[in-house]
Amino acid sequence: MSNPKEIDKSIATDTIIAEINSSRNDEQIDSIYFTSEELQNTICIEDVPTEFVQVVNSVFKSLNLAVKMYTDYAEMAGFHTRLSSQSKYNSQIIKEKYVICNRGGKDKPKLCDTLATSSVKRKPNSNKIIIGCTAKIIFENVYGTTDYKVKKFFEMHNHPLESIEERPYTKKARKMSYSEKRGRRDHYPNYSFEFLRDGDLLAAMFWADEREKAFYAEFREVISFDATFRTNKYKTVFVPFKAVDHHKKSATVGAGLLSRETIESYEWLLKDFLRAHEKKAPKIVLTDQDAAIKQAVESVLPNSRHRLCMWHIMKKLQANVTDDLFKNKDFKKRFNKLVWNMHIKPDEFEKKWDLIINEFNLEDKRWFNNMFELRDKWIHAYFSDTRMSRLMKTTTRSESMNSFFNTYSQSGNLLLHFMMNYDTAIQKQRNTQQELNHQTKKAVYKFISPRPIEKHAAKVYTSTLFYEVQKEIYKGSWYCQYEHLGTKNGWELYKVEQLNKNSDLKTEFEVEIKLPTNDVKCTCEHFGTLCRHAFNILMKHGIKEIPEEYIENRWRKDVISRHYNFGRHVYDTGDSEINRSVNQAYYNFEACLEYVRKNKEKMDLFFKKTESMLKEYENDPTNELQKNRTDVEEVGKLMGISIPKDIDINVPNVQSNKGCGKKSRIQSAAKIAYKNSNKQTRRCSGCGERAPHNLRTCPIKLAAKQSSKAT
Repeated sequence: MSNPKEIDKSIATDTIIAEINSSRNDEQIDSIYFTSEELQNTICIEDVPTEFVQVVNSVFKSLNLAVKMYTDYAEMAGFHTRLSSQSKYNSQIIKEKYVICNRGGKDKPKLCDTLATSSVKRKPNSNKIIIGCTAKIIFENVYGTTDYKVKKFFEMHNHPLESIEERPYTKKARKMSYSEKRGRRDHYPNYSFEFLRDGDLLAAMFWADEREKAFYAEFREVISFDATFRTNKYKTVFVPFKAVDHHKKSATVGAGLLSRETIESYEWLLKDFLRAHEKKAPKIVLTDQDAAIKQAVESVLPNSRHRLCMWHIMKKLQANVTDDLFKNKDFKKRFNKLVWNMHIKPDEFEKKWDLIINEFNLEDKRWFNNMFELRDKWIHAYFSDTRMSRLMKTTTRSESMNSFFNTYSQSGNLLLHFMMNYDTAIQKQRNTQQELNHQTKKAVYKFISPRPIEKHAAKVYTSTLFYEVQKEIYKGSWYCQYEHLGTKNGWELYKVEQLNKNSDLKTEFEVEIKLPTNDVKCTCEHFGTLCRHAFNILMKHGIKEIPEEYIENRWRKDVISRHYNFGRHVYDTGDSEINRSVNQAYYNFEACLEYVRKNKEKMDLFFKKTESMLKEYENDPTNELQKNRTDVEEVGKLMGISIPKDIDINVPNVQSNKGCGKKSRIQSAAKIAYKNSNKQTRRCSGCGERAPHNLRTCPIKLAAKQSSKAT
């Protein structure tokens, strides 16, 4: 079946208006009277084979059968339906029944008291589903019978219909099907897999498929990685690499397994990561303070900025100050405000740091001195000149994704099981991304201003980013006032005052704009998109679209090619005819299951029939070759690989790494020193004090002995 086709708008508009207006008095449904100006930009007509097109006066044996027919027809055409109004004879038999497109009807207005002073935050706008689509069918009872006929049929829509590729991500298709659970695998020809051996044992692995490479190519400004443990039987360390995608969700861009957390292991992993991604290094690499990772990043990625996780650093604050100081609200407030400030400059940061250190007598604290020496590794002021540096400031995303992967894996897994569980977790992550892509494409937004620039933002950005840009446009329209300061070197200079809605305070920013190129600059250094102050000046000059150079490609809704979103390989035996038959058999099985799954008697009968067929084929002597296939061959076919006859590399020995368990955990020297520093010392029997000495080495006893000898 071909994709839904768009027809000439002028012809379609007149046709729809004529059809609707001519039937307005006959319909029980809440009718919507359209004029040509009110119709959407796209008019689509259902494109299905002619034998399935609904014909007025067609008769069906029951209303349920008629509704099911139209529902199946809608699924074939690429839209969804819902039951609407009806009328009855004597409040018993249904006389007429309306089944409409799920995007039809009137959008119910939500009352809002604009003068209310309630502090309750309003929920953000959700995507608008109901947009007044007029496609519907009306069934009418054939008087005196249980039959129903098609009274009226409207097939034109005011929105794009779903293509075949998009249908796996609709609400109806969100449940994973039987065949997807059993045999369907993503197929990516551009797959990277490398391994390192230690003698005949596996020492390390790295892999990245085509989708992960595509994500890295678009979202490689900032990546994060953090080791996680207890994912497999051999206690090897799992290291997934994370980036932030165009929906501001975490995206995996590669992963590895290490048997040892050494500098050499991490160097090998990073080198293979670069090789898989065409030696394109990220701008910023975010990790914790692991010494091996630190040296490996400096060695392999010398041109990337290595950023340390702010959360891990701040977590150690309590251990490096007295209890009284840690409970000091003024100290904690000022220190946190300084460290987490996203707008402060390096010079200002250093001055305020010195003030806090001197005021609270922390000059001799080694930890504070060390953190100040490392300030260009974790304080945002030193990363503000790097593009997209605010995407990640902590490894929280990595740790969250590690927890996500751990839900699919167990500490006793073999490597084969681990890899299969990894595939399951990745498919779950990608399914979420594909659903967001689908929702973004189908989204119809509620605009909060009449500005054309807001509508342009809805066309180019993903839903997540659009709501952020929409907020900036709204704030620029209602909370900002400008004052023209003059012209300098072709730039128009403005002072923009921003009113704080929670107080009478105003903040001033300087905005420069060059016409007619629409170049714009603001002193607020807003992250990711244009700020409200820039929008204020752009709208002042009547600019209707966001200048292209200020639309980051990574935030566009079409940044990832459809090839990566919808490419799917179902089953491959090497024979195209057999492939088609196998896939059709899967479809037939699923269709049968859908028909009987809600009826216990029919489900039991279906189960008995399929069980009988299975036994019949299992006992067929011609299937002896299939029966003799080993488990290894079956696994190889499932994974899409060939199993070599000679195995020259074996699984690693069980390792003891820093996070592999409580009893066998290897602790760093710093951790041991800190633990010993907090250990309560025993009491000296000589002086009676708790001190790091005993009776033999007690300084009081030794001093007494010295004095007695002198006398």
